[in-house]
Amino acid sequence: MATESRGGGKPSSEEIEDWEVGFDGGFGDVTRARQCAEEFLTTLARASPPAAPEYRDDILLVVSELAANTIQYAPGPFGLTLRRAFDGVHVTLSDTSTTPPAPRPFHPGKSGGGGIGWYLIHTLCDQVSVVVRADGKDVHAFLPW
Repeated sequence: MATESRGGGKPSSEEIEDWEVGFDGGFGDVTRARQCAEEFLTTLARASPPAAPEYRDDILLVVSELAANTIQYAPGPFGLTLRRAFDGVHVTLSDTSTTPPAPRPFHPGKSGGGGIGWYLIHTLCDQVSVVVRADGKDVHAFLPW
C-alpha cells in the first residue's frame, strides 16, 4: 500500500508506492476497488494534485468500469494495481480470463443495458492495452493526472 510521509508533512511523489489489492470477484468488489482507488488518489493528491479536477473522477470511473467488466466477463478473483506514472496514473486490472475485452454494440432501451464501458475506457484513457497471459490477462490503462 502507500507510505506515509516522514515528519507528518506531505508525502513526496517518490514516497507514493504502487497499490496492489486482490479481490474475490464478488459484486461488492466493484465498490471496494473504487474505494481503494480513492485512497490511492487521496494520498497521491497530497503529494501531487491533479492538473485538472476531472482527472480524479475519470480514474475512479475507469477503475469501476474495469472491475465491473471483470466481474461480468471474467468471473473469479482479480487484482488491481495503481501506480504513479511520469505524467499520470497507470491502472492495471488482472483477471483469470484469457479472452481480451472487445467492444459490444450498444442498444439503448433493451433490457440488460451495457455496451458502452469499453468505449468509455478508451475515451478517458491516454492509452489502453491488454496483455494476455497463460492464466489470464492484464488490462493496462494510462490516464492523465
